[in-house]
Amino acid sequence: MIYKHDQASIQGFLEDTSNLKTGHTPGVFFPETVDELAGLLKRDGAEPRRFTIAGNGTGTTGGRIPMGDYVISMQKLDRIDEPEVLSERHAIMTVQAGALLENIQIKAEQSGWFYPPDPTEKLCFIGSTIANNSSGARSFKYGPTREHIARILIILPGGDRLDLSRGSCKADKQGTFHFTLPHSGSVTLQRPDYRMPATSKHNAGYFSKEGMDLIDLFIGSEGTLGVIAEADLMLIPRPASLISSLIHFGTIDDLFGFVKLLKEPENGISPRAIEFFDKNSLGLLAQKYPDLPQESEGAIFIELETTPESDEAALDTLFCLMESCNALTDNSWIALDREEQSRVREFRHTLPLLVNDWLSRQKESKISTDMAVPGDRFRELFDFYRNSCEQEGFVYILFGHIGNEHLHLNILPRNREEFLLAKALYRKLVEKALALGGTLSAEHGIGKLKAEYLVGLYQERGIREMVRIKKSLDPDLILNIGNIIPAACLETENH
Repeated sequence: MIYKHDQASIQGFLEDTSNLKTGHTPGVFFPETVDELAGLLKRDGAEPRRFTIAGNGTGTTGGRIPMGDYVISMQKLDRIDEPEVLSERHAIMTVQAGALLENIQIKAEQSGWFYPPDPTEKLCFIGSTIANNSSGARSFKYGPTREHIARILIILPGGDRLDLSRGSCKADKQGTFHFTLPHSGSVTLQRPDYRMPATSKHNAGYFSKEGMDLIDLFIGSEGTLGVIAEADLMLIPRPASLISSLIHFGTIDDLFGFVKLLKEPENGISPRAIEFFDKNSLGLLAQKYPDLPQESEGAIFIELETTPESDEAALDTLFCLMESCNALTDNSWIALDREEQSRVREFRHTLPLLVNDWLSRQKESKISTDMAVPGDRFRELFDFYRNSCEQEGFVYILFGHIGNEHLHLNILPRNREEFLLAKALYRKLVEKALALGGTLSAEHGIGKLKAEYLVGLYQERGIREMVRIKKSLDPDLILNIGNIIPAACLETENH
C-alpha cells in the first residue's frame, strides 16, 4: 500500500472548497484494493489510529480535512464495471468509491443508460456522493442519490465488511435492525429516535424513518459510520429527447406563479429541473452574456424530458404557462438541439465561476446558505433572505433549486467588517429557516463547518441519538471525527 507523509503530498489533502485552513495530518494512505482498506481499519491490539476519509476535494463543508488524524484517500479504488441489464427499464452498474461521477455518467450514456443524480461538480468521487447523499438540479424529479443506490459495500471500523443490498435489512416495528457481521457476529441496532424536517430535500445528520432500510443509515452519514468501498448504481434508459429553457420574468410574483404551475401534475409537463436566478445573479452573468434583458427581475431554468413524438405538445404547454404568467417570452431562451442545450448548461454553470472570480479580487470569502423549508413557508424565507441583505447593503446573489424550495444565498463581503456582519446574519438565517420547519442543510451536508449548528435542528437529545449510533458502529471513535457530530459532544459522552 502507498503511504506518503512529505509535505508536498499532504498539502492537497488539507484543502477543499470550504476555505477551512486549520487541517493537519501525519500522512496519507492510498489503498489500492478493498482488502488493503479493510486492513487499515482492522483492530490489531495496538492503539487505534484515527482516520479521515478523503474524497476528491470538491466538498464545501470541510468534511475531508483532517484535524490531526491520518488520511485515507479513495482515489485508487476507481473501477467502473459495464452496466448489467436487468430489464428494458432497469440496469445496474457496479463501481468502486473512487470512480469519478463524470466518468460514470459518460459510461452509462454510452451504453444507452442514464444515472440521474447530477451534483454541479462532476469531478467528485461516487463514494463521496453516496456518503453525502448528494443531489443537484435534477433532484426535483429524481430525488437525491439515495434513491438510486441498490447496494453498498461498507468497511466498518474494525475492518468488518457489511455488504448491504436495498431491502435486505429493514428496521422492525420497534425500530430495530438485526444483522450479522463476518467477524463481530450478530448486531442489534436501534434507528435514530427523532423526526426529520418535512422538506423535499434534507441532508443534515443520520437518516431516520419508520421501517427504514439499513442502507439508508449509511447513505448521508458522511463517512462517520463506515467507509463505502463499492456500490451498485440504479440506471434507467437515457431520455430520448430534451427541452432546455431559460425564462425571464418582469416581477417576482409572476415568477413564483410560474413555478407553482410547473409543479402541478395536471398541467401535463414534468420538469426534471427547475432552477432560479435572481436579478443580481443575472447582473453578474451579464458580464459574459450582455444580451440578458435588463428588465428581468429573475429567471427560471427548466429541463423537460420528452420524446420526438411529444416535443411539440410539451412546447405548446410550456408557452401557454409562460403566457399565463406574463413571462418575457421574446427575451427567453428555448434550446431544442444538443448544441444549444450545451450553451444553456454552460450559462447555468458559469455563475459560480464568476462568483469565484469576483472573490479572487477581495480579501474575504463568501458566506453561503444551504437551507430548505416546507413549500408553504418558502416565500417567507425568500423574502427574509432578500430583505436582510438589502438592509445591510450587502453584495449578494440568490440562486438554485427553487423547485425544491431550496436556494443558495451567497453574500460576497467587500471587507472584514462586512464579513463579520455576514457571519452574524448567517446565524439569524439558520434560526429563521429552522423556525419555519426547515433544514440546516438540503444538499451539501454538515461536515465540520456546520456541526455546531446541528443542535438547533435536533436539540441536545437528537445529538445524543447520533452519538449513540456513532459509538455503536465506531466504538473506538476512529472515523471522520468532527464531521456531523461536534468532536466535543463525542468526548462529553465518553465521560
